[in-house]
Amino acid sequence: MAEKYVIGLDYGTLSGRAILVDAENGRTVAQSVKNYTHGVLEKTLVDGTPLPAAWALAVPADYLEVLTETIPKLLAQSGVKAENIVGIGLDVTASTFLPVDQNGVPLCEKAEYAARPHAWMKLWKHHAAQSQADRMTGLARERNEDFLKWYGGTVNAEWTLPKLLQIAEEDPEICREADCFMEAGDWLVMRLTGERTRSMCIAGYKLQYRKAWEPSGVLTGYPDREYLNRISPLLADIVAEKLGGRPLELGEAAGGLTDAMAERLGLLPKTPVAAAAIDAHASVPGVGICSPGELLMVLGTSCCAMLCSEQAAAVPGIFGMVKDGILPGYYGYEAGQSSVGDTFDWFVRNCVPESYVREAENAGMDVHRCLTEKAGRLRAGESGLIALDWWNGNRSCLADANLKGMILGLDLATKPEHIYRALIESCAYGMRAIMEAFEAGGVKVESVYACGGIAKKNPLMMQIYADVLDREIRIGSSDQSSALGAAMFGAVAAGVYPSVIMAAKALGHVEAYSYRPVSENAAVYRRLYQEYSALHDYFGRGGNDVMKRIRCLW
Repeated sequence: MAEKYVIGLDYGTLSGRAILVDAENGRTVAQSVKNYTHGVLEKTLVDGTPLPAAWALAVPADYLEVLTETIPKLLAQSGVKAENIVGIGLDVTASTFLPVDQNGVPLCEKAEYAARPHAWMKLWKHHAAQSQADRMTGLARERNEDFLKWYGGTVNAEWTLPKLLQIAEEDPEICREADCFMEAGDWLVMRLTGERTRSMCIAGYKLQYRKAWEPSGVLTGYPDREYLNRISPLLADIVAEKLGGRPLELGEAAGGLTDAMAERLGLLPKTPVAAAAIDAHASVPGVGICSPGELLMVLGTSCCAMLCSEQAAAVPGIFGMVKDGILPGYYGYEAGQSSVGDTFDWFVRNCVPESYVREAENAGMDVHRCLTEKAGRLRAGESGLIALDWWNGNRSCLADANLKGMILGLDLATKPEHIYRALIESCAYGMRAIMEAFEAGGVKVESVYACGGIAKKNPLMMQIYADVLDREIRIGSSDQSSALGAAMFGAVAAGVYPSVIMAAKALGHVEAYSYRPVSENAAVYRRLYQEYSALHDYFGRGGNDVMKRIRCLW
C-alpha cells in the first residue's frame, strides 16, 4: 500500500504553521512556521491610518503567504511526493473575519477601501465592539431570546455579530459593498478549492448558529430576525443575506484543490480539503481526546478550555455550546481566557528592570526563562501577591472586555519574580473558575489535559496549574496539537478514516509524564483561590465598577 500523508495548517494570532503527518500513525515528518508579515495591526493600518483603542486587525494576504511558503517547504524537507499527500485540513482563530466581494477578494485590497479600517480582517482579539455586545445582551435578556442561554447568558464582544454591528454603525458603506462577510477559515478554504462553504463549527460558536437538535425544538439558524432588526436593520440584512455558504461539519470535504492553487503549492489538483475548524477545537482530537468529560486547556497567547459532554446544559459564563462542534455525537463546550501568554509578554516588555535583562543575557537565556527560574524558587503564596487575570478583558465567565488586570499586595520588597509568579497563579485561578462553572452547571470534568507552547515549555506553570486545580494534568505529545487535529480532519475528508473520533484514536497521543498536584501547595492555593474569587466577584460582578469608571476619564 502506498504511503499516505496529510497536511495540517494552523493559523494563530501572530503566525501560521503547517505540518506534514503520516496518516497511519500521526508522526509529524516535517513542519514549517511563517510569521505574518504585518503581524497584528493595533495602532495603524499598513498605510499609517490610525486605529482607535482596542482594535486588532490583520492583513489577508499574510494568511495566503502561509500557504505558499510553508507547504512547499514541507515537501522539500520531507521528500514526500505530491501524489502521496491525500488530504489537507486547516484551523484558524475564529471570530476572525473579513468582508469580500463576489469573487472573494477582500475589500481592503481595493484602493478605494484600503484606508477604511472596517474593510480589513478583524481578529478574535478585536475588543472595540463591547458597547455593541452590551446592547445585544440587554435586548436578548429583555426578549428572553433562547439562544443566549447556550452562550453563557452574555453576548461576548469577541464574537462576530457584535463586530458586524460595529461595522454597520460606523461604516455602513462597507456593509453594502461587501458581497459576503467570511470567517477567515472559510475564506481560506474558498481560496484553496474555489468553493464557498460555511463551517458549522465556526458558525455555531462564533455566529450563534443553532441546528435543529435544540432541546426546545424551535431554534434553527441564526438569532431571530426580529431581534436582530431591533438591534439594527442593517445587521439583520447582513445575517440574512451575507453569511452564506454550503454548510459543512468537521471532517467533511469542502472540495479539491484548484489547478491554480495546486500549481502554487506543488500539490496535485483535486486533493481533498476539509471544512475549516477553530484552532482550539482542532486541538481536542490532536491530543487524542475522544470521550466526554476530558477538559483540554489550549495554552498560548490566550487560553481556550474545551470540554465535551453527553448532556446539553446551559452553563452561565461559558463561551458557547454546540452539538458536534468539537467531536461528533457530543455537546461541545468552549470557555477561555483572553490573555495568558500575552500577559507574560506584556510584563517582560514593560516592567522588567535592565539589571534582569543583563542577568539573563549573561546567563545565555531569555528574560522569560530567567524570571521563571527565579519564580520557581518561591514557595506557594510566598510572593504575598494576588492578581486578576484580565489583562485583555475577561472571556469566561464574565464575558466583559472592559475588565482589566489587577495586582494586589505590592510593597517595597516586591521583586519582578514575585509579580511574574502571581501572574502565572492568576491564570491558573481563572481556569479554576471556569472548571467550577462547568461543574456547577452540570457538566462533569473527569480529567484535565493541556497543549500548546506553554504546556510543552514551562514546567513551573504547569505544576502551578496542577496545584491550583488540584488535578493531574496530561500533556499532548505534539508540539502542534491544533495543526495535528487539522490534519486529522483532512484525513477524514480524504476517506482515510471514517470519523474524527477514529482519527483521534489512531493519530493523537499524550506524553508519558504528567503533572500531579503537590498536597501542601494545593492547600495553600485553596486559600488563595478563595481570595481570588472574592476579588473576581467584587470587581467583575458589580460590587465595584471602578475598572469601567476610570476608563471613562480619558
